[in-house]
Amino acid sequence: MKLVDMQITEFMQTLGSDAPAPGGGSAAALSASMGASLVMMVAQLTIGKKKYAEYDAEMKEVLKDATDAQDWLLKAIDKDTEAFNDVSAVFSMPKETDEDKAKRREAMQVALKGAAKSPYSMMEAMLEMLRITDRAIGKSNTNAASDLGVAALSLKSGLQSAWLNVLINLSSIKDEEFVKEYRTEGEVILKEGCALADKIYEEILEIV
Repeated sequence: MKLVDMQITEFMQTLGSDAPAPGGGSAAALSASMGASLVMMVAQLTIGKKKYAEYDAEMKEVLKDATDAQDWLLKAIDKDTEAFNDVSAVFSMPKETDEDKAKRREAMQVALKGAAKSPYSMMEAMLEMLRITDRAIGKSNTNAASDLGVAALSLKSGLQSAWLNVLINLSSIKDEEFVKEYRTEGEVILKEGCALADKIYEEILEIV
């Protein structure tokens, strides 16, 4: 069964078990997907309201973009666990001969790169979702303003959590160029995303 098809209690029990996956990466995607869902809710509480008629078209775009982001992030919950499982599968490969060991090392490096790319791609999606959230500030139903703040915080949590998962995988990758590229680009995404989330939060504090 896919993680996203589990009931909340079942998912949380699985997450809290001694099973190595799902772990922090899937939790990061879940946090961010909740942020996207909150923005969807705020948009739907704004669209069609006379008071916000001038922003109707823009909020419809926000709803569409947030819905697409939510769909992607929900899928990432399972994809991250699958990437981790690829790493775990390498440990069952034979290691009797030097050739076996060489194949095992190569397979591990490939799997680790996949495990680093998974949360990195989440970071890109989370940054974009924060930009979508920012578009709703001042143009959406003020009665739900706090929900935009919670969305920003959920996305920031997901972003920082995904970054930790990028780093832990990069630490075991031997390809220096790969490590440098993902560390450098990841830091840029992290900085921009956290700054944007903080900006949204401060703006919401002025509204509520």
